[in-house]
Amino acid sequence: MLELFISAFITLFVVIDPPGCAPIYAGLTKGATPAQSRSMALRACMIASIILVIFALFGQDLLAALHIELDSFRIAGGLMLFFIAFDMVFEKRTQRREERAEKVAATPEIEDVSVFPMAMPMLAGPGAIAAVMLLTNEAEGTDQTLVVLGALAAVMVLTAVALIAAGPLIRLLGDKVEAVITRLLGVLLSALAAQYVIDGLKGSFGL
Repeated sequence: MLELFISAFITLFVVIDPPGCAPIYAGLTKGATPAQSRSMALRACMIASIILVIFALFGQDLLAALHIELDSFRIAGGLMLFFIAFDMVFEKRTQRREERAEKVAATPEIEDVSVFPMAMPMLAGPGAIAAVMLLTNEAEGTDQTLVVLGALAAVMVLTAVALIAAGPLIRLLGDKVEAVITRLLGVLLSALAAQYVIDGLKGSFGL
């Protein structure tokens, strides 16, 4: 059981990538108060956990019933991530915040990124969904399934900690460094998005 837990934990940790998601989350929540950032981080991890548990337990049956292939998730998730990356590189998100701030006399509204793009498709993305479905399908019996779900829970706890800690660390670096990091991560995120689409097309057309 311990070997299964370690294997599932490593697989999910690499796929979900808490260290990689944390600075991206910090860039998306720029301008939010620590309380707002913490709340969105916890909500994102909770929603992502629910999504992954549902797919772990009922994913194969759900996709089969809807006649949807997993490669379709890869393509759709890649396109969504690309639009987020575009905003990060060209600071469109910051521009929209400034425009809303001019319209609102009181405290500027902070965009809630907990559901989209953090919970889905950043945390519970095509890779994570595919991984958790594969792990539970290979698990033998209820006990092993619970071990896989336990590994998922451990990864999501670490993810929540990483997201909450990312903001203060990025703020310590200053606005200029943060802007450079945000744009660099946007470029990397766009490459990840393109890879999702490529993998989905390869799977769909058998390339």
